[in-house]
Amino acid sequence: MSHMVDLVIFGGTGDLSTRKLLPALFLLHRHQLADRLHRIIATGRGEMNTDGFREEARENLQRFLPEDRWDESVWATFRDRLFYQQLDAAMEAHYQALGGLLDEGEAPGRLYYLATLPSLYGAICHHLQGAGLVNSKSRVVLEKPLGHDLDSCREINEQVAQVFEEDATFRIDHYLGKETVQNLIAVRFGNPLFSPQWRNTFIDNVQITVAEDIGVEGRGGYYAKTGALRDMVQNHVLQVLSIVAMEPPASLRPADIRDEKMKVLRALEPMTSANVKEHTVRGRYAAGAVNGQAVKGFLEEAGYQDADATETFVALKATINNWRWAGVPFYLRTGKRLSRRYSEIVIEYKKLPFSLFANDPNELINKLVIRLQPEENICLHTLNKRPGLTRGLRLQPVELHLTDESQNKGDRYDAYERLLLDAINGDQTLFMRRDEVEIAWRWTDSIIDAWDETGTPVKNYNSGTMGPNSATALVAVDGRSWYE
Repeated sequence: MSHMVDLVIFGGTGDLSTRKLLPALFLLHRHQLADRLHRIIATGRGEMNTDGFREEARENLQRFLPEDRWDESVWATFRDRLFYQQLDAAMEAHYQALGGLLDEGEAPGRLYYLATLPSLYGAICHHLQGAGLVNSKSRVVLEKPLGHDLDSCREINEQVAQVFEEDATFRIDHYLGKETVQNLIAVRFGNPLFSPQWRNTFIDNVQITVAEDIGVEGRGGYYAKTGALRDMVQNHVLQVLSIVAMEPPASLRPADIRDEKMKVLRALEPMTSANVKEHTVRGRYAAGAVNGQAVKGFLEEAGYQDADATETFVALKATINNWRWAGVPFYLRTGKRLSRRYSEIVIEYKKLPFSLFANDPNELINKLVIRLQPEENICLHTLNKRPGLTRGLRLQPVELHLTDESQNKGDRYDAYERLLLDAINGDQTLFMRRDEVEIAWRWTDSIIDAWDETGTPVKNYNSGTMGPNSATALVAVDGRSWYE
């Protein structure tokens, strides 16, 4: 797979391309990792020539790149890779013009990145094929959300599959590009210390939190129809869960890793109207204060109607029915306008049967805390003797950091850099397979159906808190608490 590739970004002037894709491509170019990448062709509906686009790209890169990453000399060579083609996704004739531009290059491979509304994916693929722009060396990258439920997801997958083979289809989830998510595979399967104990014999519960302090930020219309479960749990949270819970793969080849993730998603116990109320909590942010700033509630923000039934927070107690995880609850939560922005995985180990130590309530537990954002690190919480000449041994909690901050400063990268590089090189390990996405939708749909059947209410929570009180109760009823 050493051929050169032209990257075509549909929606090349949109928000995702401007904030994430072009900065990531600039950094790959800067690190000289993009040697297989020939040209970057952005398409958009606006009238603009390539020089105009390059000027705009320059301004946006200076705005969205970290300050220390902009480099005038790197830009001088990067700009020559950028091209612009006006294109309306629904207009067949526009694809002929794109074809003319593609034919001018000598790159045999084509990578089409669809950063548009998912409802356009089918039409774009169809028109690309109609214009003769798809061959055996062509690949396509699909952004989430893939549909609104299982049926619409299947429909999109079906339309794309008529044009692109499964091994040429890259469904992106930027959480899988995060360094610590990949490090989780190394920690789990590279260490005899952790590997044998990664099961219900030793682990008491697993918690996955994706907390945001922002509101819907101008996405109100989209979000009102979507909600937190579809927006975050169906993709990011379930992808992280499947890597935490999967069996050791036969190898690190993409197919083997994805097979094991798939088995986890299959083993998730479906939610029904009988158990949904005790296993899920829905919330919606009301007015409050975040980071010292007063903010409005979700329903007070302009731009959408019919949002009464939309949740901006969801907490779930998930069960994986297999030998490794039987009896271990997976507590999942995500929401907007929470007290701070962070994502983490917490592995809580079981308590010892009793404590030998005076005044130790046996409440301090070993935990492995895997932080995904804002900073990425892994920390093991253990217990040591409290220093001093006091009588009796007293315990104190100690944090053991398993990531070396000092060494990794220069190796930091954005998740999109990792994923774009893999897509350019044709490596599907960190992308989602069709059956994975569909089975995740099936489980998510079971929750939404059960909510509808039982009329599960959406409970208000004040902005700047960690969700409704019932989210605390969801875990407390099992004698546990969220790790804060």
